[in-house]
Amino acid sequence: MIALAHPVKFNTARLPAEAGEAGRRSSYALPERQSLVAQTMGFLNFQIENGEWRDWLPSERALCRLLQVSRNTLRAALVQLAADGVIRPMHGAGHQILVLPGKRAAGPQTGHVALLLPEPIERLRPMHSLWIDDMRALLSERGIRLRIFHGHHYFGPNPGTVLEKLVTRNPHGCWILMLSDERVQHWFSKNHVPCIVAGSTYAGIELPSRDLDHRVMCRHAAGVLLGLGHRRIAMLTLKSRRAGDLESEAGFVEGVRQSPHDDAEAIVIYHDESVAGITSAVRRLLKVRPRPTALLILHPHYYLATISRLAQGGVSIPRDISVISRDDDPFLSFLAPLPARYEVSPHQMARSLLRPVLEILGGHPVSQQAVRIMPKFLRGESIAALKDHAAGSLASAGRCFGVRRPGAAFKGQQAP
Repeated sequence: MIALAHPVKFNTARLPAEAGEAGRRSSYALPERQSLVAQTMGFLNFQIENGEWRDWLPSERALCRLLQVSRNTLRAALVQLAADGVIRPMHGAGHQILVLPGKRAAGPQTGHVALLLPEPIERLRPMHSLWIDDMRALLSERGIRLRIFHGHHYFGPNPGTVLEKLVTRNPHGCWILMLSDERVQHWFSKNHVPCIVAGSTYAGIELPSRDLDHRVMCRHAAGVLLGLGHRRIAMLTLKSRRAGDLESEAGFVEGVRQSPHDDAEAIVIYHDESVAGITSAVRRLLKVRPRPTALLILHPHYYLATISRLAQGGVSIPRDISVISRDDDPFLSFLAPLPARYEVSPHQMARSLLRPVLEILGGHPVSQQAVRIMPKFLRGESIAALKDHAAGSLASAGRCFGVRRPGAAFKGQQAP
């Protein structure tokens, strides 16, 4: 379980009635770390600028309940807002709002940061949401606002027109590209829009990036399973072919190919993002004879779906098959057997992005173009030594899976 750095939690699940429905709709993340006064100011400014509160702020009591901060913290933020001319304290009446909604947001936000992603935050993996909140807090401490834009239309087959409108109408000093595909990265690179990729870049695209070292992680996972005696090892990966997944596939096959075991086989199984697609992949896995004895899964949600389907098929983990999850999420800590996985703090990811973002905002070149983070491997309880290993070829199994054998090309190549 990942613990956030600050014990104070801010929750939008239950907002006081006085805060209104607008407070529940707000996409601005509430403060979770240090410098609570600055973060509280940022939240109040956001609500005011977007017209969530008009004419008057909610009462101090309601705001303290909403933000879960002390009265002293809130009053310090209100004093600063009054000094900035945003609000005016009225004795016995509360705090009157002086600025019109959108007045501050209407101008260019060249000193601020935009995050572009295909999904709204509430549909992201918990780990992604955590580092975004951490990043927002780090920026807020420096007086920098993080604004989020999402939508699948920005990631369509021909995104140029919508991306141009987005960037032109919403100028920011730096864009963070998250879960970006090759077309989006190419457009930002071609148009020289200041940005950084929160993830891996595709071959031939020269953009700064920060990501986990997926290639090394999956090469390590293959080595762990080979060291336990497994020789028939499968990997489940998406057909979408994101850059990090391409690196993962390459590392996995390298780990098997470079091992001293001549009978080791690397099997790559492709699936889509649906439960039905994962179910189909698991069914094919269970039909293979001889069956793979170890499995590497990239996504925590797909890990959960896969082990559920395996259990329905009577396959026990790790007695019948050892399983590793490449990525971690807090909910994995509640599964039994405890999954073997790679753990990294969301704060570490946010910190790795902060420096290049500040460099870009300052008009300086990014000092390190690509940085890769190696997480900590947690062995868990989902892997075990293979007690009764029998060497065998999976050549026929590979054809039914759509397998890449060691030595095949990876970057930019479409799965069969």
